[in-house]
Amino acid sequence: MQLSVIAQPFQRRGLLILAGSGLAIALAGCRSTEVLTVSDDTAKPETDAALPLVNALRAKKGLGALSKNPAAETAAIFQARRMARADKMSHLIGFNDSFLSRMKAGEVPLPAAENIATGQDTVERAIQAWIDSKKHLENMLGQYNGLGVAVAHAPSSANRPFWAMVLSA
Repeated sequence: MQLSVIAQPFQRRGLLILAGSGLAIALAGCRSTEVLTVSDDTAKPETDAALPLVNALRAKKGLGALSKNPAAETAAIFQARRMARADKMSHLIGFNDSFLSRMKAGEVPLPAAENIATGQDTVERAIQAWIDSKKHLENMLGQYNGLGVAVAHAPSSANRPFWAMVLSA
């Protein structure tokens, strides 16, 4: 199975000044769109396994259940894959990255939030790590309706797992 995700466009603008001539040439903004293909062997959706865990947590707090959101799941797959490729846990990867732009490009219903983690070998451990973190827990208990969770493994660091959770309106 293949999933294609169009990442947010990024722009580079430059200004070239020719010394001594007083002439300035503005280079036109270059715009490109990265297309990421995620295959089963590099990124894996984990929403089905995470959903009962997150909903049990929300039920204990008197909150409504979340449902699987395909756009949020695709965004989570995309983010987990990006982190694995970069071998770096970060919400922002690359020049001019923006969480909001990624969510809009993936048509994730807003508002949205993202939790990330690395090193946990199971979805249960990833969820527990987020529960143990005040800010991540606040996201899981927020006023959201949709959920997407994914894991991707970085081949350059002994197959270390990178987790992403996207919560959406």
